[in-house]
Amino acid sequence: MPYLRFKGFAEEFLRQHLPQLVEEFSRTAAVPQEIVKVELLSITQITPTPSSLEIYMFPRTQEKHDTIAANLHDLLHHFGYPDVHIFFVLLTPSLYYKEGLPLKNIRWLDKKLAD
Repeated sequence: MPYLRFKGFAEEFLRQHLPQLVEEFSRTAAVPQEIVKVELLSITQITPTPSSLEIYMFPRTQEKHDTIAANLHDLLHHFGYPDVHIFFVLLTPSLYYKEGLPLKNIRWLDKKLAD
């Protein structure tokens, strides 16, 4: 956790550029790289939809979300994906469960939610 979920991207592209994308996200969001999960969603388009990056994470300040989105947009644009829609799906820490139990006392999370 957090999750970066890509839609409308080539798998080869993601595998090639994933290290830079995860590194930038991790640095900007101030989370360890090893906890960032990445998925490529396979979908069937019924109507035309743009490529997108869904970021599932615990809330940060608006400024932090803006910076994460801007930095990832710049990287994706540089790599040839200029029109990616980026949006956050904010998770509520008290409603996030692991192995059926609520997450508690996560040191880095407590600090980051305060930023």
